[in-house]
Amino acid sequence: MELRTLCLLFTASCLACAEPAEPPPAEGFVDVIGGRIWYQTMGSGDEIPLLVIHGGPGGGSCRYLASLAQLAESRPVIVYDQLGSGRSDRPSDTTLWNVPRFVDEVSRLREALNLDELHILGHSWGGSVAVEYMLTKAPTGVRSLTLSGPVIDTEQVIADANALRTRLPEDIQLALRAGEESKDFDSPEFLAATDSFYARFFVRSGWPWAAVPQCDGVAGRNTEVYEYMWGPTEFTVTGTLLDFDRTDRLHELELPVMFIVGRYDEVRPETMFEYQRLIPGSVVEVIEDAGHMIMEDQPERFNAAVQEFLASVETR
Repeated sequence: MELRTLCLLFTASCLACAEPAEPPPAEGFVDVIGGRIWYQTMGSGDEIPLLVIHGGPGGGSCRYLASLAQLAESRPVIVYDQLGSGRSDRPSDTTLWNVPRFVDEVSRLREALNLDELHILGHSWGGSVAVEYMLTKAPTGVRSLTLSGPVIDTEQVIADANALRTRLPEDIQLALRAGEESKDFDSPEFLAATDSFYARFFVRSGWPWAAVPQCDGVAGRNTEVYEYMWGPTEFTVTGTLLDFDRTDRLHELELPVMFIVGRYDEVRPETMFEYQRLIPGSVVEVIEDAGHMIMEDQPERFNAAVQEFLASVETR
């Protein structure tokens, strides 16, 4: 073979090696057990992609699109709607609403989008899915785990909420107790009291939520999934997650982990520090003047904290 031909082949080979991995498709659907889930990729930077698992159960990803845009300036950020949520299919089969099936969605999404290497961010119930994915699937290629106000122990979540309720005015506490004792969760008094709790500890930047363009035409929370897995209210758990607890296995997480929590988060900072002690080398970032929806209350601080953590992992 001529020297010139060899040089051309060598050059082409080196260029192919240097090319970055193809970014995930911008938007589409992936087949999972029970139907299809919708996903969207923001950004196309050269840094390792970040997969975001939204809260719920029965929530959706559309509000994350605006609040996480800053992270997408340097890396692909993939959000998706879990089955039964947002733009994804909404089957009525309750046998689909179990933790292993939601975990399986992550595996199928990674395979479909060729996410061989990635970071994972799980928010609230999404933290449950993220932790369960790492513990039960033992996946390769996950560089880090960010857990934002995660539900790791249902009993502790309720204990935190009950502790925060004692900070509410007495008349609001009485209305909450009256609704729970009567099980009239739709009374105006109980709903108003719940709104008072949400405005302090769920999203401090404005409750009820203001509409955002990213959610135009998207179905709201799937209350059937929420009530089947959690219960009728944030404070009353009657669903399949009643006994969910992975604190005894957190020590098995052998990757960089960051807990990020709002100062007024309904999953309290004190709880995050307890979890930190169970994972060697993990860190806690507390965001001031933020509730459970930190990325909406303080988007710049949230994005900066996550980006700094991911960058630190990538330089190790």
